[in-house]
Amino acid sequence: MLESSDLVAFVAATDLDRARIFYEQRLGLRVLERSDFAVVLDANGTMLRVTAVGQVMQAGYTVLGWRVRDIAASVRALTAQGVGFLRYEGMSQDDDGIWTTPSGDKVAWFADPDGNTLSLTQFG
Repeated sequence: MLESSDLVAFVAATDLDRARIFYEQRLGLRVLERSDFAVVLDANGTMLRVTAVGQVMQAGYTVLGWRVRDIAASVRALTAQGVGFLRYEGMSQDDDGIWTTPSGDKVAWFADPDGNTLSLTQFG
């Protein structure tokens, strides 16, 4: 039923101006629209709506992720833009914070200004 419909992704933010700076300037996403309710961005053809909320209820898991071709280069580029990568106790992450799964996929996590967990994945 929805297989031919475009997906719209949502993430919550308490400060849309701060979120816009992060998603536009740090991550390089193009802003499509800004209102009092949301900042709408183009995430490589997928609409990402950063929605204004009074309080972000932080999830204990990744809420948005990007598939990348070269995770090491992507991590280095984002780090140069001021993005900090998360480390998790008990996970064997390399110096850049990249974890290699048992199947060979590589994952790195970071957070937006509201603490939403975001990720990069290079599939094996």
